[in-house]
Amino acid sequence: MDIEEVRAYLAKENGLATVSTSQADARVLSSVVNCGVIDHPITGVPCVALVSAGGAARLSHVRRGSQVTIAIRRGWTWRSVTGPADLIGPEDLPDGIDAEALRLLLREVFQAAGGTHDDFDEYDRVMADEGRVAVLVAPDRILGNY
Repeated sequence: MDIEEVRAYLAKENGLATVSTSQADARVLSSVVNCGVIDHPITGVPCVALVSAGGAARLSHVRRGSQVTIAIRRGWTWRSVTGPADLIGPEDLPDGIDAEALRLLLREVFQAAGGTHDDFDEYDRVMADEGRVAVLVAPDRILGNY
């Protein structure tokens, strides 16, 4: 199984998935997110991406080094992707990514997750106001059943 199979699997329904990270006390934190597969804006390698609220606990877990697992279910079948994650957001701007590139990246992730919007200027404003962050998970391990 590879990342392109995960991309096709996500497209079958919607981008809904469960994302899990490990907390400092080793407990697992899971929540439901929308995600999609995009090419990483720095490496060019396909990854699973989601847009996170700027204050979400998962961001501090990733900054601390937590691996991320994204589990996707469609009926009785599932896929999961586990790996390290990069954060790109207002507080996590790597070299070569500026505010404009972040704005476009957040749109790209949203659309890859099946999102549509009637007013992308409004979408951009809300994402900036909320300090939204792109979470990009490198697929070190992909599992699933058929």
